[in-house]
Amino acid sequence: MQDNKKGRMKKIIKYTGLGLLTIVIAFSAYAVISGRIYLFRAVYHNFANVDDYKIFENNIVQADSIQPFDISKNYGNVVVPDDLNKLLERTASIAVVVIKNDSLVFEKYWDGYSDSSYSSSFSVAKTITAMLIGVALKEGKIRSLQDKVGDYLPEFKEGDKANVKIIDLLTMSSGSNWDESYANPFSVTTEAYYGDDVYKAATGVKIIHKPGTLFEYKSGDTQLLGLILEKATGKSLSDYASEKLWKPLGAVHAAYWSTDKKNGNEKAYCCFNSNARDFAKIGSLLLHQGNWKGRQIIDSTYCEQAITPCMINNAGNNPCTYYGYQLWILPDRPQIYFARGILGQYIIVVPEKNMVIVRLGKTVGPRSQNGFPKLVYDLVSWGETL
Repeated sequence: MQDNKKGRMKKIIKYTGLGLLTIVIAFSAYAVISGRIYLFRAVYHNFANVDDYKIFENNIVQADSIQPFDISKNYGNVVVPDDLNKLLERTASIAVVVIKNDSLVFEKYWDGYSDSSYSSSFSVAKTITAMLIGVALKEGKIRSLQDKVGDYLPEFKEGDKANVKIIDLLTMSSGSNWDESYANPFSVTTEAYYGDDVYKAATGVKIIHKPGTLFEYKSGDTQLLGLILEKATGKSLSDYASEKLWKPLGAVHAAYWSTDKKNGNEKAYCCFNSNARDFAKIGSLLLHQGNWKGRQIIDSTYCEQAITPCMINNAGNNPCTYYGYQLWILPDRPQIYFARGILGQYIIVVPEKNMVIVRLGKTVGPRSQNGFPKLVYDLVSWGETL
């Protein structure tokens, strides 16, 4: 009887092993034959990580003329309430920085990270890309937000694509069939993240809704903005960001912008890598409506439009009260807006308090009743007491 059990167990192990081997071979064959080599990387890494810049090629966003934040007289005296501190720790936070009245009033780091540590901002990069659109508009490199995408990208010159405008991309209303799926290894978002041809992924979409009529969050819209910037300026995103943002803002450290391959295109929608203090400068520029120490880098009118709800109907047929130009807006507190990354990367601007709050971390944590991250509300509530 014991020998029979052992025999059956060996057969189960054998056939299970053969089944798994068959799946692996079939998967590998599909990836190679279909040209989706990126699937190997997607399966191996499983999900995005804050240190993913280490697994990608990167272009350098150069820094120059370093201008660190002034240190507030209250620095070192600020206390984080126990409940907020526990939430920050429970959500695997790695950094929190608070800038008030243009001075550093608070900072804290976890898990070995510091004021000079790099981590991914994920979709915070969308906000940075939109800010660069504002710069290009001010410089006349882009004539108008009503420009057709086809004026810059030949793939959008004909058919339904010819109706898409830059403003439609800024407000996530291109009407494209881009699949914003992070868990599906076969989605175009996964392909753009792990693949080696983000240009093809972004321009290969079809238009299935009338542009400007449906708000749907799509990373592909931002990637198209990045490609437009390259065409309009004749420079890579990294070089343009360095010249127009990073150097003028006096970033303390160079940043890394991950690309799809060596000397390839930057992933405009996801992959700008820096540290909490330098990210705070992005928030400060927005807080001051595009002005940095007397220099108008982005027109104030564009900055005001960027933080105004687009009011385009969403999938629920309700006006979008929570998104502007690649920026999120608290629907019940519309004066507060923020850049947002998938793992809880936030650059929060609180104009009434002349404040910017940066939080970097590895998980989002619980959501409030309206679906927005509870951590954003808790950080704002705490910040308003400082």
